[in-house]
Order: sequence, then C-alpha cells, then structure tokens
Amino acid sequence: MRLRMAAVVAALALGGSIALLSLLPQGSEVRVEIPDGAGASETARQLKREGVIPSTFLFKALAKATGSEHALKPGSYVLRRRMGTRKALRWIREGRSEQVKVVIPEGFMAAQIANRLQEAGVSDARGFMDYVRENNLEGYLFPASYFFRRGLTGEEVAHQMHVNSRRFVEPEFDKAGQRRFTLAQLLTLASIVQREAHLQSEMPMIAAVYINRLDRRMRLEADPTVQYALGKDSGEWKKGLTRADLRIASKYNMYQYFGLPPGPICSPGLDAVRAVLYPAQTDTLFFVADRTGGHVFSRTLDEHTNARNRIKRALRRPQGL
Repeated sequence: MRLRMAAVVAALALGGSIALLSLLPQGSEVRVEIPDGAGASETARQLKREGVIPSTFLFKALAKATGSEHALKPGSYVLRRRMGTRKALRWIREGRSEQVKVVIPEGFMAAQIANRLQEAGVSDARGFMDYVRENNLEGYLFPASYFFRRGLTGEEVAHQMHVNSRRFVEPEFDKAGQRRFTLAQLLTLASIVQREAHLQSEMPMIAAVYINRLDRRMRLEADPTVQYALGKDSGEWKKGLTRADLRIASKYNMYQYFGLPPGPICSPGLDAVRAVLYPAQTDTLFFVADRTGGHVFSRTLDEHTNARNRIKRALRRPQGL
C-alpha cells in the first residue's frame, strides 16, 4: 500500500515538472527500439539515453501510478527529443510504433512473400519460410495490404496472414456447402486458377476447364504448377517453359501426374476461391492464351489446335497488315 501511495504521490509531484517541460520546444526525431520483454526500467533508460524524457525515475513512477508497467509494447518508435514523459509513456503503452505497409498481391508464392517481407525490414526470409514449411502454410497466407512493425519473427507474420486466410476463406467454403472439394483441395485448385487468369472475369471458365479435366481423368497440364516446382525455393516464376521443363520429376508437374498437385502453389484471392466454388457451366476442356491478356476456350482438341495455330499466325503477321 505504501509503495502504491508513493508512486501516486511521485506522479502527482512530477505533474508540475512535466507541465514546465512541455513548454520547451520538442527536438529532432529519433528512433527508439523497445525490445520484446522490456520493462519500465529498461524502456526508461532507452528513452533517457535518446533525450526523449528528462528522468528515468519520473517515467517509472508515472508508469507505476497509471498501471502501465507491464503494458508497454515493443516496437520501433519514431519519437522526438524532449517529447515529455507523459506523451512518451502514452505512445509506448498504446503501441504507436513505426509500421511498414507491405502489399502481398494475389498469386504470390510463399518464397516471394518472404523476400518482400525481408526487403521491407519486417522479418527474416529464412525464418518466415522455415515456419511456413513446418506448418504447410503455402496457399494459406492471405494476400492483402498489411501494416507490420519492423523486426517481427517469421512466425508472427505468417501467423497473422494465416489467421486472415481462415477469417476470409473458410466462410466462403462453408457458405458454398459443396462436397466436391476439401478446403485444402479448394485452395490448391484456386491457386492454379489465380496464376492462370489475368482477367478476373475468366476465372470461373478456367476453374471449369480444370474441374472438367479432373472429372474425365485428364491431366491438368497447368504451366503454373511446373513454374512453381522450378521456383518454389527462389520465389521466381519461370517464363517460357521448355519441353525439358515439362518433363521434370516433381509431383507438382501436372503434365506428368493426374489429379491435383500436393498443395497450393501460391496464395489465391477470394475471386479465385469463388471461381472454384461456383465454376462456369460449360463442357470446355482446353484454353490457350490469346497474347492480349485473355484466353481462347475450346471444347475439343481439334478446336484447341486450330486456336493455337491462329494465335501463332497472328503473332508472325507483320503489324499493320
């Protein structure tokens, strides 16, 4: 009881000091790193060292008086010298740390996400990938714009992205009420659709083609799965696949294996997920890129071959003719 009363008295006593200090102009910006597990004493020392507060004693007393001792949030804070004890305490208690905006586009594989996070200074790419692999989170890292503080662990970042995936994808899965695909199968096929489609409007057609091929026990023959097999460690999608590429020994090579690959090849967006849940009603079995961003869809192999030949001839034709 005596200690708490002393803290309250000290906090009241320093009110006048704080008021006087607040009249002084604030100084230049300074970045202060508050590590995980730092208590009021360590935080106060960091702030005093950078000239943010005038006294460690006053900071600790105010933290104790306001019940903030164990509520200080770690992070990278951009503060100002002579900012003042009360304001600095409030910022750190509320976690107003510097945050970095990181955009994770639909169709990024985990290695791409890891590289982007590391470039932004958010987390280490290797730690992120270790956690993703250990927990089979490829395809379960929801694509969106995130605001992260710097210096997080790969586990913390991946966990947040996984939570968002469950938050947004699982309700779509449950609402559809279909029995065809498990959640894992849904995300696997949606990830292929995501990589194949350049136009959102074509996603239901592309999903229908793959579902029709699965129904007829035809190989999916999906280029993105081969690209993933080649680049899943580097985060690169190889362009211009060769015949040798299509013969690589990988369960992700859907030119060599029937059915779906072992898991998702990227993180699909909700449009791709919905396309698999609600595919177009068609018996189409083939499609080929028309080189303008869309695709030509065909029902038979002859139609498909003719479409490919037309596109090749158009590419060879001199412009303006």
